[in-house]
Amino acid sequence: MDNHTSYENQLHYYQRLIDISRDLASTLELDVLLKRIINVSVELSESQAASILLYDEATRQLYFQITTNMEEPTLRGINVPLEGSIAGWVILNRKIASVADVHKDPRFFANVEKTTNFPTTSLIAVPMITKDKVVGVLEVLNKKTGEYTEADEDILNVLSTQAAVAIQNTRLFQQSDLISELVHEIRTPLASVGTAAYLLQRPEISDQQRFSLASTIYIETQRLNEMASSFLDLARLESGRVAFHATFFDLPTLLSECRSVLEHRANESQVKLLIHLPANLPVLEADRDRLKQVVLNLLSNAIKYNRSGGEIEVTAEVSENELAVSFRDTGVGIPEEALPHVFEKFYRARGIEKVSGGTGLGLSICQHILASHGGRIEVASKMGEGSIFTIYLPLRQS
Repeated sequence: MDNHTSYENQLHYYQRLIDISRDLASTLELDVLLKRIINVSVELSESQAASILLYDEATRQLYFQITTNMEEPTLRGINVPLEGSIAGWVILNRKIASVADVHKDPRFFANVEKTTNFPTTSLIAVPMITKDKVVGVLEVLNKKTGEYTEADEDILNVLSTQAAVAIQNTRLFQQSDLISELVHEIRTPLASVGTAAYLLQRPEISDQQRFSLASTIYIETQRLNEMASSFLDLARLESGRVAFHATFFDLPTLLSECRSVLEHRANESQVKLLIHLPANLPVLEADRDRLKQVVLNLLSNAIKYNRSGGEIEVTAEVSENELAVSFRDTGVGIPEEALPHVFEKFYRARGIEKVSGGTGLGLSICQHILASHGGRIEVASKMGEGSIFTIYLPLRQS
């Protein structure tokens, strides 16, 4: 390679770094942001693949968040140990690791290669650090021609610094935005609690009124507690701080467990809970606990917004690439104008929010969990006739 070609390559790299810095500064969606980072990392380092592992300092967990070469349900099920992995070494030492042959390096965590069936030969792993805080590791894998050079390390070092700042800014923006929404939402239950507590001090109220006010305080306190728990769950999902643990399991058993949990509540509301599944459903690979959280939320809503004597029917359909599970209820339904908004944070449709209270976060949490598995959720509804929520999960190809 002559000097002129080398100079042109350097100009190209620097121009791409400037371009990506603008892109990162203009992006506030974490998954979109991370995808841009790994794509440009592959391009600039001339690698076969790239990945980002995020680090949760509170739990000392290091886990795959996104990569160019894996299905999301697979990658998000992989935790990487701090001791006994190259990425873990990078986190603990805050240094770049450049390895020409990973199989000769004692730090290599072979479990990732076994799980993903993606052979790794060489890699560079760079810590993503901002304000002296490590937020994760950027890795590029398998140099297409030759070996990784110091120039590759320098480019990835610059990129990882930009990425760390962008990730932290995105998290701060999401959290401040979510906090402002939460503060707005808790004003109503706090006002109810405050008013009830004030009236309880009045000497002229009857015992029956005291009981009613105490009941109001209890209900609103429970609602605040549920809102706080849901808020923390959603905040961790939006900021990418949730590590998903993929396992193999069957859907009928999971649905049976969920029905057992909610059967008493369904009986109290005089709602029938029916499960009709085709035979020989494929085994799922996903985070079982998180998927159970989605199912429980959808069934709970179907009971909550149903009518006495109504029913809930769960069905499933398998296509070539995905499994669709539908939750149909015979409840009050959702107004047509509200359907585009039901998965928004804190949203409760007018006309049905008085049927039953809630946090307005459950469906948003479901949507985040499914998106993290490469799936999605859809809704169809008609006022007075009921609703159908359908979740779609990708099926891993053999």
